[in-house]
Amino acid sequence: MRLLTIDADLRCTHLQGRVDLANSQLWVTIAERAVLVRPDPVKRPIKGCPMGAGTKPCTVTLAVASGYSSFVSIDGKPVCLDTVVGSTDGTALPALYAVASPGQSFVDGSA
Repeated sequence: MRLLTIDADLRCTHLQGRVDLANSQLWVTIAERAVLVRPDPVKRPIKGCPMGAGTKPCTVTLAVASGYSSFVSIDGKPVCLDTVVGSTDGTALPALYAVASPGQSFVDGSA
């Protein structure tokens, strides 16, 4: 499982909705790009979800259901892995978000 960086591509399950990420820590990087930690993927805007016409599009990420490392942490916060999955505020089921690309291909966070 790869660690996520600020360059990761997270999308809602409707595929066009892309999560606008931000990082909360700066001192651990991969190829000079910040590694994401809990709760970086949470409460982030989603842009481009195509849902509409009677359904609310995905506009913000909610809680992460799974995908935080139980092995690697930064300053006591678990790093985000390429298995991150969470819910969104959209009403078109399933209203989830997940990782399309981790943003790097060098560092693995598996035990």
